Amino acid sequence: METLHKDSQKHIGQFVAEDFRTAAVFSSYGIDFCCKGERSIEEVCTKNNIEIDELLGKLHQVQSSSTEQSIDYRSWPLDLLAEYIEKKHHRYVEEKTPVLRQFLDKLCKVHGQRHPELLEITTLFIGCAKDMAAHMKKEELILFPFIKRMVKAKMEGTSIASPQFATVENPIALMKHDHEAEGDRFRKIVELTDNYTPPADACNTYRVTFAMLEEFEKDLHLHIHLENNILFPEAIKLEKTLH
Repeated sequence: METLHKDSQKHIGQFVAEDFRTAAVFSSYGIDFCCKGERSIEEVCTKNNIEIDELLGKLHQVQSSSTEQSIDYRSWPLDLLAEYIEKKHHRYVEEKTPVLRQFLDKLCKVHGQRHPELLEITTLFIGCAKDMAAHMKKEELILFPFIKRMVKAKMEGTSIASPQFATVENPIALMKHDHEAEGDRFRKIVELTDNYTPPADACNTYRVTFAMLEEFEKDLHLHIHLENNILFPEAIKLEKTLH
């Protein structure tokens, strides 16, 4: 509680400067972290009738969440790995996409004339968001349930009906093709953003948006790695043992 009280006098801009991920928390409360970042947490909470402890609790939760990826995913059962990808990485895409689209739209309106590359970056990201939404639904409704059924059949020593897609290799090939397309899109975004380097005249929203895009790409890389290099090849092996 002492830390919460101390941080109530901290400026919004300080939180965002120390950890850009906190920007999404402020945005969810309608708090302007960009142009009005010099206000204290206590000040904005009083003005907007927000519970200080609630806001600081969410900020600290974001700050303390680890981004380390030292887990041995190869040791996981395939049904658990599929569930993890859906609950962690699919949910991440669903949560971050609307925030990033909002920020990119704002940047295009305010800075688009001086930085026309923002329009192309936004178009690329919107394409990514649309295709990823469809891609993830295919995995959640078709591919992942079949992988879970194969795991169950293996454990119980039972047979499994042949799927409509004949073999698991067919949907996997489509998913890998989608992954390549998103990799290409983000390579272009990296190029257009100069490796996520904000220009000299960038405001806080500009800096946060580029940092969020970089984090989004890193999460996408891990997401694709878990599928392409672990889940998919092991699912193909598992299907062969069942036949």
